[in-house]
Amino acid sequence: MRTAYSVETVRAAERALMARLPEGALMQRAAAGLAAACADVLRGRGRVYGARIVLLVGSGDNGGDALYAGARLARRGAGVRAVLTAPGRAHAGGLAALLAAGGRVTDGPADTAGDGPSDAAADVVADAWGGHVDLVVDGVTGIGGRGGLRPGAAALVRAFAATGAPLLAVDLPSGVEADTGEVLGDAVRADATVTFGTYKPGLLVDPAAELAGALRLVDIGLGPELPAVPDLEALQYADVAALLPVPGGGSDKYRRGVVGVVAGSARYPGAAVLAVSGALRGGAGAVRYVGPGADAVIACHPETLVHTGPPSKAGRVQAWVVGPGLGDGAEAAGAVDDVLATDVPVLVDADGLRLLDAAAVRARTAPTVLTPHAGEAAALLGVAREEVEAGRLAAVRELAARHRATVLLKGSTTLVAAGTGDAPVRVNPTGTAWLATAGSGDVLSGLIGSLLAAGLAPRDAASVGAHLHGLAARLAADGAPVAAQDVAEAIPAAWRDVGA
Repeated sequence: MRTAYSVETVRAAERALMARLPEGALMQRAAAGLAAACADVLRGRGRVYGARIVLLVGSGDNGGDALYAGARLARRGAGVRAVLTAPGRAHAGGLAALLAAGGRVTDGPADTAGDGPSDAAADVVADAWGGHVDLVVDGVTGIGGRGGLRPGAAALVRAFAATGAPLLAVDLPSGVEADTGEVLGDAVRADATVTFGTYKPGLLVDPAAELAGALRLVDIGLGPELPAVPDLEALQYADVAALLPVPGGGSDKYRRGVVGVVAGSARYPGAAVLAVSGALRGGAGAVRYVGPGADAVIACHPETLVHTGPPSKAGRVQAWVVGPGLGDGAEAAGAVDDVLATDVPVLVDADGLRLLDAAAVRARTAPTVLTPHAGEAAALLGVAREEVEAGRLAAVRELAARHRATVLLKGSTTLVAAGTGDAPVRVNPTGTAWLATAGSGDVLSGLIGSLLAAGLAPRDAASVGAHLHGLAARLAADGAPVAAQDVAEAIPAAWRDVGA
């Protein structure tokens, strides 16, 4: 499992570790790992000896890490030039080490208005081997940075990015918010990020995560100093495999879990089919369907148990899914209220999110899972969609707290937050842009519903469902366009892939 900690927690752990180590040892560990990562990139492009490296160096410890790493690479025969974005405030020890190893130092452009920084940055690039650079290392700001890059640093980043050289960020891309994943101004777009000790939330949550590129974690001995409970976590294959509900020899359809699906309408019968597809392929022992799409559902899935309604009269279920394609009429609203009044886990999606009574959700004693996309989350919170997309971590936490429910916020990085307790927010690592297709959310709802019916806790059901859903989309697409039903049909293959 990947775990991430806040800046405050990381700083405290670093202080505790440094108190037990010789002065400068922690930075040397980070620099050694960074230099090794740089060498791997350079070997992929040719060799370390004779390579031309530019370090963009700020005033903090990340700049010191970059300078010490540059000194190591210079001693291996690379040409290294440090460009200082805060002249006079660079790490003194790192600067001395680089100069002693034969590196060169240049001041970057001043933080002035207009085209001055851009013109000065172009001159700096031209002075660095005529712009023929093999690697750029971003050490401008560290995890304590706030807001976007200043004009001079932003101009440098743009100018060196234009050379086409790979850009490797130190700890996290400069200009992103380490704790939230927000991007509040100009920021580095890295090809790879080397982070130290532990992941930071901004490396796992968009929009910042999109700027981080490939992630590489360098162990600097911080683990024993970190709390047992992280701020953020991302399940990996082994974690998901351990949670998969696999039937035993004594299982029958009821022990495997019966999920009820209230979805679809005369206008959107396909939503019913897709939600039932997700539930059936997610391992449900049986699916009870309630709604006007019974003919379409039976035509595609004859094993489905259909009922005209209301949901409370449909028969025994271990979990309900309500909302996909339901519409907004009085009958739809009544169905949502009926389902929320039950004493089994309930997942609410799509139209159900617009129709639910927040007070009724908070009053439930059985678990509730809400699965909004950014637009639906914005409506529930009473804010603009752009605010949710810019601050996804804050949005999912606020939604979970307001409704006392588990919330799965769909999007470029799917987040799962529990409504009670101190459980970390979970980030799904398997998402893919191929899921941006009509009906894929309906499939996800049915899949999570089947996992709830099988007995998984709501946070686990949402996390495992998102993981399998993303993996199924990757398997179904394989680099080509994919439809929601293709994703549903690939869920068993994703299950096998995880469980293998």
